[in-house]
Amino acid sequence: MKTINRSKNTRRSFLTYAFVIAAYIVLQLLGGRLSSSVKGMLVPICAYVVMALSLNLVVGISGELSLGHAGFMSVGAFMGVTTATVLQGFVASAPLRLALSMLVGALFAGIVGFIIGIPVLRLRGDYLAIVTLAFGEIIKSIFNNLYLGFDAKGFHISLLQDRTHLLEGGKLIIAGPMGISGIRKISTFTGGFALVMVCLIVIFNLVNSRSGRAIMASRDNRIAAESVGINVTRYKMLAFVTSSAMAGSAGALFALNYSTIVANKFDFNTSILVLVFVVFGGLGNMFGSILAAAILTILPEALRGFATYRMLIYAIVLILLMLATNSEKLKTLFSGIIPHGKGGAEDA
Repeated sequence: MKTINRSKNTRRSFLTYAFVIAAYIVLQLLGGRLSSSVKGMLVPICAYVVMALSLNLVVGISGELSLGHAGFMSVGAFMGVTTATVLQGFVASAPLRLALSMLVGALFAGIVGFIIGIPVLRLRGDYLAIVTLAFGEIIKSIFNNLYLGFDAKGFHISLLQDRTHLLEGGKLIIAGPMGISGIRKISTFTGGFALVMVCLIVIFNLVNSRSGRAIMASRDNRIAAESVGINVTRYKMLAFVTSSAMAGSAGALFALNYSTIVANKFDFNTSILVLVFVVFGGLGNMFGSILAAAILTILPEALRGFATYRMLIYAIVLILLMLATNSEKLKTLFSGIIPHGKGGAEDA
C-alpha cells in the first residue's frame, strides 16, 4: 500500500511540475502575441500561486486555519524592496538582485513566522484563526507607521513620524503610510517561474518526507500522534515557518513588480483572497492551488469590460466553479491528478 501511495504521489508531483513548465514555455513562445495587460499580470499570478501553495501547506497539510498570511507577504515585500534598493549601487545584475531580495524577504518572513508561531500554534481551530488575523493586522499597522532610511552611516529607523535624520545623499526607503515609492521594477516572469518551481520542490519533498508524514499525522489525530512520540508543536512550527518564508519571497517578487507599494495592499482581504485560492483548488492539492490562483487572478481582469457588474459576475462565476469542481463527475474525471478535500491532503 505504501508503495502504491508513493507511486501516486510521484505521479502527481511529476504532473504538477510538467504543467508549470509547459505553461511557462507556452507563454514564452506566445511572447508578442500577448496583450500588455496579460503580460502585466504574469508576475502577480506567480506571486499569488506561491501564496496559495504556501497557505495550502498550513491549511491543507498541517490542518491549521491561518488568516494572517498577507502579513508575511508584506514583511517579504518591504524587506525585499529595501534589499533591492540598497543593493542597486553594489550589484549590477537585476536578476541577482531579485534573487537576493526574495531570499532576504523569505528570511525575515520566516523569522516573523517563528516568533508568531510560538504562541499561536498552541491554539486550535477558531482561536488560532482569530489570533493569526490579529497578527496580520498588527504587521500592517507596523509598516504603516515605520520610517526606514539608509545613508553613509547605515540604516535609520523610527516609528510614528520621520525622525531618521538622514545625512546628505541618504534615502528614505519606507515612508510610513506612504509606503515605498520610486521602486525600480526588476521582477520578471522567469523569476516568478523559478520561485514557483522552488516552492513546489520544497513542498513536495517536505510532504513526502518523514517530517511531512508527522505533520499530517498531527493534523489527522493530535492525541494519537502525541501518544507515539510525535512533537506536534515542533512539526506544526516547521510547516508554519516554511509557509511564512515562501509567502515572504512571494511578497518580494510582487512588490518589485510595481513602482509603489503600501502596507494597506496586504490587508485582511488579501489573506481571504489567498484562502479562497486554497479552498477552490482543494485542501492539500498543490495542482489545484496553482490553477485556482491563476484563474481567479485573471478572471476579474477578464470581466473588466462589464464595469459595474464585474464583481457580481465574478462572485457568481466563483460559486458555479466551486459547485462544478466538487461534483462527483469531475472528481472521477480528475481523480488521477487532482485529489479533493481532506483526501487530497492525505495523498499529497
